[in-house]
Amino acid sequence: MSISITTPLYYVNDKPHLGSTYSTLAADAYARYLRLKGNDIVFVTGVDEHGQKIQRTAISKGISPSEHCNKISSQYVDLWDNWNISNDKFVRTTSKKHRRIVEEFFLRVKEKGDVRLGNQQGWYCVGCEEYKEEVGSDKEPICPIHLKKLEWRDEENLFFCLSKYQKEIEKLISNDSFIQPISRRNEIKSFVSNGLRDFSISRIDVDWGIDVPGYNGHTFYVWFDALLGYLSALIPENQDLGLDDLINLGWPADVHIIGKDILRFHAIYWPAMLMSAGLEIPKKVFGHGFLTREGQKMGKTLGNILDPQLLLEDYGEDAIRWYLLSDIKFGHDGDFQIKRFKELVNSNLANTIGNLLNRTSSMARKWFDNKVPKYSIKDTNNSLKELSLITIDEVILFYDDLYLRECSQAILKLSSSANLYLNETAPWQLVKDDANKELVAFYLYNVLETCRIIALLINPLVPNLSINILKQLHTEHHINDWSENLKWGKLLMGADLPNPHPIIQKIE
Repeated sequence: MSISITTPLYYVNDKPHLGSTYSTLAADAYARYLRLKGNDIVFVTGVDEHGQKIQRTAISKGISPSEHCNKISSQYVDLWDNWNISNDKFVRTTSKKHRRIVEEFFLRVKEKGDVRLGNQQGWYCVGCEEYKEEVGSDKEPICPIHLKKLEWRDEENLFFCLSKYQKEIEKLISNDSFIQPISRRNEIKSFVSNGLRDFSISRIDVDWGIDVPGYNGHTFYVWFDALLGYLSALIPENQDLGLDDLINLGWPADVHIIGKDILRFHAIYWPAMLMSAGLEIPKKVFGHGFLTREGQKMGKTLGNILDPQLLLEDYGEDAIRWYLLSDIKFGHDGDFQIKRFKELVNSNLANTIGNLLNRTSSMARKWFDNKVPKYSIKDTNNSLKELSLITIDEVILFYDDLYLRECSQAILKLSSSANLYLNETAPWQLVKDDANKELVAFYLYNVLETCRIIALLINPLVPNLSINILKQLHTEHHINDWSENLKWGKLLMGADLPNPHPIIQKIE
């Protein structure tokens, strides 16, 4: 059975930013990890292309909404390709298959009696595509996220009867594994405890959207439409499949990895909609934190937005991946600091891991004819072997729980221990006496084998760096099947060692 992982479906009002890249890199790391364990993965990402905000953005640029969506969507496709994102599916909510799924889903929910016609009145943020219930009595309230004036709306809408699912949602969110991390779960519990209200699923006077069958002038509210992209993404192009076929295509999702700002939609509205339509609900929703830059929220007005494509060009994939996934506790807010970024990459990757490999392989090449050293000593009381095996178990548990920073810390700890082991055994001193040749071979093999294990463990986080390490050990083909290749002693004695070279360039 396959495991399904999704990122958010990114809103194409503007080009991709670092926040969307962060979500995607985390999901990519998790997908890569699960594949290495031998799982069949369906990794879904894509874009949300409807709504009034996109309609207005396109008009302001003098182009059609379709032209705007095609342009921005292609930027996402290109960016994920440049970042080597390993997604299996990329969905656009303007596709024909998506429209078909939305219409089928709506008719199911309507037949269940969970759709009613009503009137929606309140302050609305076009940027959030959401009514703001918490604005109070301000005469001209401001959206706390977009810092723009809200618009007063009073219009006929279709509503989904969310209030009918109060008890079901309460039971769902009481499951400790459904919403992660714990802080996010507590926020949702607090919201639900105040009582669930029916929410609008249509808009009028919004041309850029999917028409609601049987209701002239109504188009589906972007959030009702967009969430269904997780379903339509699974359907192969040009195949006339429906909702009942999803169980064989990767539904339900095992985890939605999203930003905390859209947690309510994924942890409350979405499960209730699926219950209504008779479909299984996702197994987990993980709401990660926001990224800031040097302590400030990133935004156009401040001119401090970090362009993920420029970062990639300036520093390379591995450096950015490592910093974002190792320095920020996944699930918490994080701050991108250029100085810390450079220091961390140089210290962790170039020095701690890179220097360990380079100096060990250089000694092995020099003293053992450019080959992995051979030894016949029994490796009882092999402290580095024991520590490596302990670290493997720890890292696997951390990956399982999406503790990405903890994974990197455990791997770094093993690297530091291997450096210390090398200093304490001092093979450069022992080699001066030919009688110690076998002992030197034993010590160097232990460190090189530890480097191989480090390369495998680090692969989901920084895949290119991982492969560079394995190439230097002449074992790059041993990347898959963790259950077998993470066993100690898989580095072949006597194998040729290529000329050592830096596995990652220091950032000057």
